[in-house]
Amino acid sequence: MEDVLRSAFARLESVAREMESLEARMAAGESEPALLRRYGALSERFEVFGGYDTDVAVNKVAAGLSIPQEMRTQLFDSLSGGEKTRVNLGRLILEDTDILLLDEPTNHLDLHAVEWLEEYIQKFRGTVAVISHDRYFLDRVVTRVIEIESGKAEFYSGNYSFYAVEKERRFQERMKQYQKEQAKIEQLERAADQLRLWAFQGMDKTYRRAINIERRIERMRTTAKPVKARKMDARFSSAEFHGDEVLGIRNLAKSYGEKHLFDGITLKIEGGERIALLGDNGTGKSTLIKMIVGELYPDGGRIRLGPQTRMAYLPQIIHFEHPDWNLVENMMAAKRGLSAQSARNRLAAYDFRGEDVFKPVSVLSGGEQSRLRLCMLMDGEINFLILDEPTNHLDIASREWIEEAVEAYDGALLFVSHDRYFINRFATRIWELAGETVTDYPMGFAQYRQMKAQEAAVKTESPKTVKEKGSRPVRGNKAQQAAKRQLTICERDIAKAEEGIAALEAEMEAAACDYEKLTALTAEREEAQAGLDALYEKWERLSEEAGDGN
Repeated sequence: MEDVLRSAFARLESVAREMESLEARMAAGESEPALLRRYGALSERFEVFGGYDTDVAVNKVAAGLSIPQEMRTQLFDSLSGGEKTRVNLGRLILEDTDILLLDEPTNHLDLHAVEWLEEYIQKFRGTVAVISHDRYFLDRVVTRVIEIESGKAEFYSGNYSFYAVEKERRFQERMKQYQKEQAKIEQLERAADQLRLWAFQGMDKTYRRAINIERRIERMRTTAKPVKARKMDARFSSAEFHGDEVLGIRNLAKSYGEKHLFDGITLKIEGGERIALLGDNGTGKSTLIKMIVGELYPDGGRIRLGPQTRMAYLPQIIHFEHPDWNLVENMMAAKRGLSAQSARNRLAAYDFRGEDVFKPVSVLSGGEQSRLRLCMLMDGEINFLILDEPTNHLDIASREWIEEAVEAYDGALLFVSHDRYFINRFATRIWELAGETVTDYPMGFAQYRQMKAQEAAVKTESPKTVKEKGSRPVRGNKAQQAAKRQLTICERDIAKAEEGIAALEAEMEAAACDYEKLTALTAEREEAQAGLDALYEKWERLSEEAGDGN
């Protein structure tokens, strides 16, 4: 795999080999001016194009894309499809190029790697053309959107949020134009019919006028009726939950040989909670999920489902018991007593229509297989839904559909996802799997990101700054009392600011599908958070001053 990454430096390696050949000739005693000039030119080129820094560049890109050292020693052919994608992406980044063509680059990256790639693209001076269904990623990196629809390209000068709003505006504008045109056509058709009637009654001159009006009508029929893609209309059938605990995990441990994934994990899920399980690739997220659903067994500890829990699971890799059967046959096998017509009706709700329902399941794309599995899951009443990368192979329309279905579902939800839009919309609690344990954050994704940023800032703070913060001058009693009064006022301000941020987050959740409003609320939330951070800093300073002399 290391060789694949370093193939990005093929031209530099060619220069290095020629330099080595010239060095050997010079060591043998050759000293012609032409040889020395050639060596000098090659040496300059090697240095200008970073030949002496290739190790640093490879290590930086590998770390950014979450390619660990042990993976770099493996044969490329032994890697999984997702791992090969990451390696090839790293190779492209390492090449000296002016244009990057990226096809779904975030599909096999964890959150850390996606954020690193976003920063790289933002700083990249060349042109980037990307195909992606990751709306959060598109919002951060693109400045122009080209939509291919019905064989035509339409251009939007902005990011994804701008595109979504502008697309709807253009649709409404076209619909108004179409309706206006149709009203005029109807008016002219009535006039033409009346003129033909008069011509039939003996007024010959009106016949020619009717013909002219009908020709005018044909020239007016230029605007096709705007249509939107058909929306899938299906929902999870929720079962009532009576009890306090959906799932209990106690002292859970799992290892593969010498690799310890986690140890001593104790967690609990209650009814109605929505939990995102986050962590870098290889930390064991899917393993934990598979143990919860009973596909794997822990090395230690226990997992217990509540007595009222009815679980459904959508895995990352979809398997069907009968891949050679068609869609109708698989639906009928999944639910006994389901007629062929009822199966077709359910499939139609998931946008499987016509002859498509008679295709073998094995020929479906990854997104179509996910959609079919969801169709089967939603047919049963559940109160605990587990999703492992539910949006990975779905286009944006399908992602929005599953988001609407999850929004309407009121049971407990546990999901693994790298789709930050999905996480931000649904997670009310974060489980972070890192360092062989799970840290429970009882908060939404935005607050979790803020907390992680603050933790990172504290870690990078210099010892000198910490020392300066700790060496405050000693103040007298009056100053101490004044600081205490200011501290009380500051605490009240912090409480108000936190309430305001909570209200904004509630508005953001309610406006999750309104991109324009959500963008404005996000900016307002960031401004409010900056104010709260300033209050926290003030509180720390006042706390220190109020405690001097004690």
